[in-house]
Amino acid sequence: MRQTRGFPLPILGDSGGKACIESLNPRGAKSPRMAEDTDEEEPAVELGEGEPVEGAPIVRVAERLTWAIQKSEVDRKEGETVIRTPDGPRELSEILSEMDETYFVTRAAFLEAVRDVIGAGPIPVAEETEE
Repeated sequence: MRQTRGFPLPILGDSGGKACIESLNPRGAKSPRMAEDTDEEEPAVELGEGEPVEGAPIVRVAERLTWAIQKSEVDRKEGETVIRTPDGPRELSEILSEMDETYFVTRAAFLEAVRDVIGAGPIPVAEETEE
């Protein structure tokens, strides 16, 4: 066998396929370790009793889109979505209309353009309506 960057490389015809797999996988030809199931009923992270927040995080909206994308296509697909902003919930189409960009090459470019319009800061909680 040859050595490449510390890993032995099998030569074709070298003791069948098993030796090839074992040489590439130091733990042998076994499947990856699986986490053991537990019967815990409690969530891994305890959720608080915080106030509700109106609108969706812009990051969640951005995850639903495929990049690169035109601004008009973002508006068509997600324009009616209400997103969270420091000034309260706003429709994404309203925010898009305030942008000069017409095309977003990456998700990061889209998020930066949105944050340039809405700003940064704490998101206000939803106002409770008393009945």
